[in-house]
Amino acid sequence: MAGLKDKRGFIDKERLDLTERKAMEFWMKRWGVTRDQLTAAHRKVGRLTKDIAAELGKKR
Repeated sequence: MAGLKDKRGFIDKERLDLTERKAMEFWMKRWGVTRDQLTAAHRKVGRLTKDIAAELGKKR
């Protein structure tokens, strides 16, 4: 397996796009959070996964 893909190609590890279902599922599973928690953190701090991880108190 070359890597996890979404509809645009490979999942971007730096930025989160809420419209990409596979990317959302990947980060939800990795951090063990719900879609609502991920969406709220995304709205609060922006698109960068490191900022979202910090908001959720998770390691990136």
